[in-house]
Amino acid sequence: MAQKKHTPAQQEQVVSTVSSVELFFKNNEKLIEGVILGIIVVVCGFLALNKWYLIPAKEEAKAQMFTAEQQFRAGDYEKALNGDGNVLGFKDIIDQYGSKAGKSVYLYAGICCLRTGDNEAAVSYLKKYSTSDKIMAARALSCLGDAASNLGQTKEAVAYYKKAAAKDDSQYAAGYLLKAGIALEAAGDDAAALGFYKTIEQNYPNTMEGYDIQKYISRIENK
Repeated sequence: MAQKKHTPAQQEQVVSTVSSVELFFKNNEKLIEGVILGIIVVVCGFLALNKWYLIPAKEEAKAQMFTAEQQFRAGDYEKALNGDGNVLGFKDIIDQYGSKAGKSVYLYAGICCLRTGDNEAAVSYLKKYSTSDKIMAARALSCLGDAASNLGQTKEAVAYYKKAAAKDDSQYAAGYLLKAGIALEAAGDDAAALGFYKTIEQNYPNTMEGYDIQKYISRIENK
């Protein structure tokens, strides 16, 4: 295939363009050097910050989490949240490190607050938690529902339970739907509660909640 030849006018335009670029760089040489130097400084600064501060801070935060997680698993939610004077609890870890130990610190803190009766703090922590894990995301939503229910916010609680069931449509969903039904029944909305119980009966019969759901249905239908 023959190479396309440029006309004299096109060649002159190319030369003019190249000359303009060269002139721009020549006239702005110091500015361009300054910009390049600035970029280098920013990149080097970020790498240094990451190596000498962020990574060590993450490791330190994770180390502090170890004992708090042990106390959490042992059911000592007060110590897990507030520490014992020698080691930090989740609250102090959040105050000092934020989420450097991972977003799970907010879930731990939220559950601890829920277990110790501080429902408003539980909501605050749980709303900061995020994860791509559907099971854990659903659990966090369910905990938000528990906190809302404890605060007398039935509508909000039911909404959280429904979101939890939709997030993780597995055997755990039945538990979230049961919580929604119980909250509605306690609030006097038997019809809505029965709807949730019937959904468990139809869609999740082989779960623990499904095996036991008939007593909830009968309780409403026999009123």
